[in-house]
Amino acid sequence: MASVMFRDETATGRALAEFSLPDLPDRTTARELVRLRVREEVARHNASPAPYFRGLVTPTDAEAELNGYRMRTARTLDWEKQADAAEAAFARNGFLLLVGDRQIEDLDTEIDLTADPVVSFVKLVPLVGG
Repeated sequence: MASVMFRDETATGRALAEFSLPDLPDRTTARELVRLRVREEVARHNASPAPYFRGLVTPTDAEAELNGYRMRTARTLDWEKQADAAEAAFARNGFLLLVGDRQIEDLDTEIDLTADPVVSFVKLVPLVGG
């Protein structure tokens, strides 16, 4: 079984946040890694709902702020809806997914977690004004 480090990074490679998950299968798809990451961050939020959510994608009825997403009221989230939103964000280039030193371009890509135990997410910000 593999242990994976999930890391949020800036476009320059500076780590913003990270957490690890042990006991994952040695091989899995990029899609499953995204869903695992979202499930874990939602579980952590739901254990102690707060007005802010720090995660990969914006929950419904939340506003993006400097240190996360401000929710109108503290509430629990549905991890499957958040995971679906993360997959959609990946498809429209909302974030980059890096495994080791390679960029993953297809969520169906199979990944050997014993060879590449660091999975990085780089959120992309659209340019304003075109």
